[in-house]
Amino acid sequence: MRGMWLLIVLWLAGCQHVAAPPPPISGEVRDLRSGQVLTAQELLTRLAKPRQLIIGEQHDNADHHAAQLWLLQALGEQRPQGSLLLEMLTPDQQPKVDQVRHATAPSTDLAGALAWQDGWDWNLYGPIVRFAFTQPYPLLAANLDTSEIRAFYRQPPDLSGARSNAASVQATLVEQISDSHCGLLPTSQMPAMLAVQQQRDRRMAQRLQAAPTPAVLLAGAWHARKDVGVPLHVLDLGAAQAPTVLLLAEQGSEVSAAMADYVWYTPATPKQDYCAQMRKQFGQ
Repeated sequence: MRGMWLLIVLWLAGCQHVAAPPPPISGEVRDLRSGQVLTAQELLTRLAKPRQLIIGEQHDNADHHAAQLWLLQALGEQRPQGSLLLEMLTPDQQPKVDQVRHATAPSTDLAGALAWQDGWDWNLYGPIVRFAFTQPYPLLAANLDTSEIRAFYRQPPDLSGARSNAASVQATLVEQISDSHCGLLPTSQMPAMLAVQQQRDRRMAQRLQAAPTPAVLLAGAWHARKDVGVPLHVLDLGAAQAPTVLLLAEQGSEVSAAMADYVWYTPATPKQDYCAQMRKQFGQ
């Protein structure tokens, strides 16, 4: 009988979930609704529950991509993953993604096989994409094609939905677009640039709504924000509940409960002077 109890204890121990290893980067995680500081394991427990999760990043921050990869790996240990969506992939790349997925042998040039766009640093995104191809769930494009962007820029379409059309939302986005272009864009271009930004958000919302769940979307922080980005469009499309949002932000950034549900403050990094580069392009 003692031997039987020992077998039962060992069997139960084997069924217990093994805690995920610690994340590869430091920082502070905070629940923005309560203000509570969370451990990495507490964050995982909370992020494993929602059917839709958006993780917002700073595109050029290596820590953010390391955190994303760790989260994808660790969440997969918590529950089956339904799909992964990337802002960095466009609809015309989806057939290439699917070909790689169903190929009999792994590609020796994965970036080339996917026609990966130069604007997204493969050194940062490659590990995430490679991991996704080792998993059984689909990797899905969430952005617009270049031809769609050009069409929306030339003739901005009407955008349905009270939330995404709110004057405060559009004013915040116009200010962000101007700042991100270092104040070099003429005012006349702002309506078209705003339309493209919001059509990107609308596409990501549509793709997220259609994706197998639990679904995770990786996108830039402004697309991820609950107050101006994809979550508003999800609600405008008729969803009863907005996706859960985790923002990855550098220490010193201001992130409020209006923007996200959780924030992971990563160590600050040296700032690149993108405006200097842009001024050269504009001949200034």
